[in-house]
Amino acid sequence: MRVVAARLGGFVQRRGFAATARRLDSYGFVGLGQMGYQMAKNLQSKLKPSDRVIVFDINPAAMKGLEAEVKHATNGAAVELAASAFDASKDADTVITVLPEPQHVQGVYGSILTSSLPKKDRVFIDCSTIDPSTSRRVAESVTDAGQGTFVDAPMSGGVVGATAGTLTFMLGAGAGTVPRVEPVLLLMGRKVLHCGEQGAGLSAKLANNYLLALSNIATAEAMNLGMRWGLDPKTLAGVINVSTGRCWPSEVNNPVKGVTETAPAGRDYRGGFGISLMKKDLRLAMVAAKEAGANMALADAAFGVYEEAEKLDECNGRDFSVVYRYLGGKE
Repeated sequence: MRVVAARLGGFVQRRGFAATARRLDSYGFVGLGQMGYQMAKNLQSKLKPSDRVIVFDINPAAMKGLEAEVKHATNGAAVELAASAFDASKDADTVITVLPEPQHVQGVYGSILTSSLPKKDRVFIDCSTIDPSTSRRVAESVTDAGQGTFVDAPMSGGVVGATAGTLTFMLGAGAGTVPRVEPVLLLMGRKVLHCGEQGAGLSAKLANNYLLALSNIATAEAMNLGMRWGLDPKTLAGVINVSTGRCWPSEVNNPVKGVTETAPAGRDYRGGFGISLMKKDLRLAMVAAKEAGANMALADAAFGVYEEAEKLDECNGRDFSVVYRYLGGKE
């Protein structure tokens, strides 16, 4: 596989320009939620017919749905349904997990790493967004069991990116493991950012999402403030986006309807990155910060905004930019 690497601020960004990944015979895939389902589809479609993808999810309908979708595919790997996470992993060379919370990751790996699991030099790729400490404990359990290597590879891009195969993965892995893991991730995404040793991918993602959580609230407040002073929202956003306040929430995901045509604000805040997911990532960042002894002066206030907004029917289940509505912004 031809890969171009460029060093960016301490980490290596890699982008693949070909799809000839190192082929392994058997892949286990555990977790077919909104993200995992689409990732598994992309993985299956880009493997060769002699490969296998063995999937498991606690929701049988998700497994059967994936099986039905690929049944008549003329290319790609065979898909098999497993009865458990253990069964999906026992013959696999590579196991990919995409799970909701730290306790789910711990539970799944606890069920996999039993004395009945055949010894093999597997690579476990966990794409869940959890706290780095839990991830490191799971990595230690894989090493202690002599079952290979565990890496963290949380992703950015949402369901749209998962469907299109354009995800960005933040990889925490030893340098020697990167060549083995990166080609697999590039079957499901567009970029792999190697952030450092195991756990570093999660640290990078949570630091980024902490900043995103704060800048989203600040953008909503600034837009509301300017509009209450009589400013036109597009004019205000135009000033911000060529000035020092410019950020992703102001430019791409503006919380005011009509400012950015493609933003969720124009769809009653439907789609996008859910407020519950932002609250979760913020909570995880706060846990990790406390363990690291890092002072997070704005964290509690920001968490309170997302927590209270999520309780409202008009905000629950919507994109995290809906905090503009919670703050009383004019719509």
